[in-house]
Amino acid sequence: MIKTLVVEDDFRVSGIHAGYVSRVPGFEVVGRSGTVADALAAVNSLKPDLMLLDVYLPDGSGLDVLRRLTGDSAGTRPDAIMTTAARDVASVRTAMQLGAVGYLVKPFGLAALAERLTSYRELRHRVDALDPQAETEQAEVDALFNAARPSALPAGSAHGHSAPTLALVRDVVRSAQRDLSAAEVAEATGVSRATAHRYLSYLVRAGHARLELRYGATGRPEHRYRAW
Repeated sequence: MIKTLVVEDDFRVSGIHAGYVSRVPGFEVVGRSGTVADALAAVNSLKPDLMLLDVYLPDGSGLDVLRRLTGDSAGTRPDAIMTTAARDVASVRTAMQLGAVGYLVKPFGLAALAERLTSYRELRHRVDALDPQAETEQAEVDALFNAARPSALPAGSAHGHSAPTLALVRDVVRSAQRDLSAAEVAEATGVSRATAHRYLSYLVRAGHARLELRYGATGRPEHRYRAW
C-alpha cells in the first residue's frame, strides 16, 4: 500500500480528498494535516510515501513544505502531488522545480485524482521492478517518464456513464495485471455485474481495454477484459 498524507487546511475538503484516495486501489491514507508545521511533523512520524499537498496553508505555503523536506539530510521526503487552487505560473513552476510529481487545480473530482494516483502507482511499480545497479536503455527511461503521465479518460464520456465510476472500473482493470470478468470487476468496484459489463464495453470501444474470449468445454465463451 502507498501511504498517503493529505495536507489541506479546509477540514471538509481534506475529508473529501481522503475519501477519494481510499477508493483508489493500492493507496492508504495514513494522516491528515492542516498546516505547514503539522505536515512536517506528520512526515517525520508517519513516513508517508506520498503527499496530497495544498499550496495555501495558514502558516505558510505547501511549497515551503517541499523546500524544507528537500533540504532534509535524513532523506525522509515523500513524493508530492499538489492539490490546490493556485493557478499562477510561478506556483506551478516552483512546484516542478521542487520535484512535485503532479499538479491538480481545485476543484477536481475523483476521476481526475484517480488518474494521477494510478499513474503514480504505475511509476512506482516500474521503478521497484528495476535493478538499482543496472544501466537502463533509452526505451526503459522513456517508459518511466511516460508512466508518470496520466492517461486521459475518453473525452466526453458517453451518455449515461459516470466519470468517477468509469475511472474506478478502468483502474481495477489496469491494476489487475491479468484478465478479469465483469463479475470480478463488479465485486472490486461495488457496482452491479450489468453496470460493470456496460462500462467495460465502453472502455473496449474507447481503446482503453481489450476483450478476450475464454472458451470452456461447453457453452458460450466467457468474456474477459484486460488493460491495453
